[in-house]
Amino acid sequence: MTIAPDDAQQGASHLYRAMRDFVESTDGTLPGRFEITKEGIVLDMMAPVRPHELTALRLRKRLERVMPEEIVAHTGEPDVEVEPEGIMRRPDIMVIAEADMEGEGAFDPRTLIAAVEIVSHSNPDNDWVAKMRDYPLIGIPVYAVFDPRTGSGAVLTDIHSTPEGPRYATRKDFVYGEDVTIGEWTVSTEGLPLYGDRTGLQR
Repeated sequence: MTIAPDDAQQGASHLYRAMRDFVESTDGTLPGRFEITKEGIVLDMMAPVRPHELTALRLRKRLERVMPEEIVAHTGEPDVEVEPEGIMRRPDIMVIAEADMEGEGAFDPRTLIAAVEIVSHSNPDNDWVAKMRDYPLIGIPVYAVFDPRTGSGAVLTDIHSTPEGPRYATRKDFVYGEDVTIGEWTVSTEGLPLYGDRTGLQR
């Protein structure tokens, strides 16, 4: 049997909507967070929770201290979504203009100034591999990764075309303790907790 391109595209769209319906039906009822990638549904157990959430909190506060009032470091819902690409993600921190948060439905990822992820202990490849592929594909211009397993990270920028699809051309690695620039704004990484480091929870 031959499947015409339009039929294949329609089938992919039906599959994506079925996956999205499943993810939405589990929201808040199961541990972890479900997202949709080019390879299907991924579950991030987000453990351990406290260092992950503390890192997100400290980075959000530091970014909002140096950014203009109309730009926010948003944590939480909604997702960013590009249905034709079959991708629905929810970055830990979304740097976005407050005006672009207005309206209904998922955020357009092209309105994000940057996405920030804190690597989970349970599924680091989701942040270091899958999101590094998905985020340039859906047009997020800056992707910053903070890894509490190692006390290091990277900021990726400059989307360009490759035979495998859009990819980030520039990567700047850093270690905790250094200042890091995300978009136009520079923040400290001092005092960010490591997994298993109780002292990071007391600062």
